[in-house]
Amino acid sequence: MLKDITLGQYFPGDTVVHRLDPRTKIVLLIVYIVTLFQAVSWWSYALVILVTVLAMILGHITPKNIFKGLKPMLFIIALTALLNIFYTQGTPIVDGWIVTWEGIGRSVQMILRIVLLITGTFLLTYTTSPIALTDGLEKLLNPLKKLKVPVHEMTLMMSMALRFIPTLIEETDKIMSAQKARGADFETGSLMQRAKALLPILVPLFVSAFRRADELAVAMESRCYHGGEGRTRMKQMKLQGIDYAAFALGALFLAAVIVLRHFGL
Repeated sequence: MLKDITLGQYFPGDTVVHRLDPRTKIVLLIVYIVTLFQAVSWWSYALVILVTVLAMILGHITPKNIFKGLKPMLFIIALTALLNIFYTQGTPIVDGWIVTWEGIGRSVQMILRIVLLITGTFLLTYTTSPIALTDGLEKLLNPLKKLKVPVHEMTLMMSMALRFIPTLIEETDKIMSAQKARGADFETGSLMQRAKALLPILVPLFVSAFRRADELAVAMESRCYHGGEGRTRMKQMKLQGIDYAAFALGALFLAAVIVLRHFGL
């Protein structure tokens, strides 16, 4: 299960999606999320699914990678589906039943919304390196510097947190394998027993995380890192024609969903 968590991973490539400016991809993700929450009809969801599939094809992201990332979220998805099925009023499927046709429809829509939301986020992290993502986010938040907001430090922390997710997951997997080799059992017993069995993992994991944090701090100090003031970049970001075309398609996508919502389609 731990190896299936792909959040924070970056798959290098030379596709159209990879070549987009990171600022463009961040803005398009925001537009995608807004559009997803504007979708209320099946036609709207069909359009969102079509755009998502096209983005996956253009970015050479396989469904297998998306499904691996969705596995840890299956419990939340299933719980959301059940709550919407049993707590949505409407026409019962069978007289006397709690389950309604409206509840089933609402449940399917919520599942699609969660899956598409996670997929859109994965498409950003899979096709954008952590450094590019940090630089793009910092550029977008630059106006906040006038309000004395530590934009560079905030984006740096977010980038490091995202970067070390796969590392900590790998470390957790190694600790669990070592514990299993010593007779630990994480797969049997009640839910409370399984939770208690995970406690011996937390101590070495926290020790490892603090050790890595200390090593990173020493490495940054050794390189005379002192924040974003006066910092230069090896690769300067500049919007290209493909970025403007992507902005136009994103605006068209949002407008189409709003029109479908307005006419009830």
